[in-house]
Amino acid sequence: MRGFSPRTSASHSPKTGLSGKYDYDLVVIGGGSGGLACSKEAAQLGQKVAVLDYVEPSAKGTKWGLGGTCVNVGCIPKKLMHQAALLGTAVKDAKMYGWQLPETVRHDWTTLAEAVQNHVRSLNWVAFPCFFFYIDKHFTCPSLLQTVLTTKNVVIATGGRPKHPTHIPGAVEHGITNVALECAGFLTGIGLDTTVMVRSVALRGFDQQMAGLVTDYMEAYGTRFLWRSVPTKVEKLSSGGLQVTWTDVQTGSEHKDAYDSVLWAVGRAPETKALGLDQLGVQLNKDTGKIVVGADEATSVPNVYAFGDISEGRPELTPTAIRAGKLLARRLAGQSGELMNYDNVATTVFTPLEYGCVGLSEEEVVRRQGEDGVEVYHAFYKPLEFTVAGRDASQCYIKVICERGGDQKILGLHLIGPNAGEVIQGFSMGLQCGATYTQLLQTVGIHPTCAEEVVKIHITKRSGLDPTVTGC
Repeated sequence: MRGFSPRTSASHSPKTGLSGKYDYDLVVIGGGSGGLACSKEAAQLGQKVAVLDYVEPSAKGTKWGLGGTCVNVGCIPKKLMHQAALLGTAVKDAKMYGWQLPETVRHDWTTLAEAVQNHVRSLNWVAFPCFFFYIDKHFTCPSLLQTVLTTKNVVIATGGRPKHPTHIPGAVEHGITNVALECAGFLTGIGLDTTVMVRSVALRGFDQQMAGLVTDYMEAYGTRFLWRSVPTKVEKLSSGGLQVTWTDVQTGSEHKDAYDSVLWAVGRAPETKALGLDQLGVQLNKDTGKIVVGADEATSVPNVYAFGDISEGRPELTPTAIRAGKLLARRLAGQSGELMNYDNVATTVFTPLEYGCVGLSEEEVVRRQGEDGVEVYHAFYKPLEFTVAGRDASQCYIKVICERGGDQKILGLHLIGPNAGEVIQGFSMGLQCGATYTQLLQTVGIHPTCAEEVVKIHITKRSGLDPTVTGC
């Protein structure tokens, strides 16, 4: 989320702060959602806090204010653009519901972009801008103006930044970065010709049956997919467009095509390199570059903590970082001993047909418990809204993964359909409380809703019966 650039070190003169020994009780490095949540919580608990924040401009020179990836170039603008695409679909549906509309309805990108950017700007506020060089063993932080801050505790919440495939000629100078399927979905939805090139599988780390349904819907929706393909170079054409050359991995054949823009979505790298953590002795995972932390977010160095996307093995999700940051602030202030629970954290992929999930994938449950220890209930359903509009619902699907014995504890719940995030958020509380399939069946649904189909689910994969829901 945050970038830091090295500068020459400053002198480390001792200063008298709030406690008589330090300037601050807590210095938070990184002004993203997690860092701000941690710092605000600490301040409300009476701690003297400083936030250090700096955004390294992207390869295209893009930079932004406080708030990190989520607020500025991630979750917030993405969801607003997703909404723009949903409205385009709703306009098409409206005719079937009796609305008299002109034959041609056109989307204006400039209007959307300006509205989204204005909202994002309204969310920014001010912290210390900081080119951070290193934290020394006395916890002093030389900032942009060579000011030295001394602190009792340091929290690192710098997050990550998108990777560029630097080995591909033209990738950095001609490409931008973001999230693959979500961006492809809303770009298709506002009427742009969009292609997704996939090296291996879509939505790695998610349940792969659900991922397949998501991409099936997107292909029917109009997004083109190039499967098992690897780009080899990007060239600027005299027309101003970009020519992408790629190889089909299965056949070895080479292909070329021209595009207006190229967007890389090949993962994220943690923002640790410029912090001088090796000098301090903070342990990093050698493969990922992320900071190794304990259950209490402590690093290998006393009084240095890290959480959020920067930490090894943590979900890369904004609400997770916000919650973890608040709990850490309370522990450091001596107000609580509660640790962050990273199990059963819900999430949603905002593709044209949304995919929400909480708990484990079917593959992971089978890996842990074996085929005979798992019972999977599933259903294909048709949202009522799709009926009059005549929309295809063949990818609207629910899967509840349970332990096979006893009351059948629910280990994972997955849903593809409209407003999947809203549906899964409610059910995620049940999984936090150890919900069972028996309890799910005892829950009365709200009619007529998509969520209602979850509590009606009763057909198992093991049975081999048709899981398509019929009737109302």
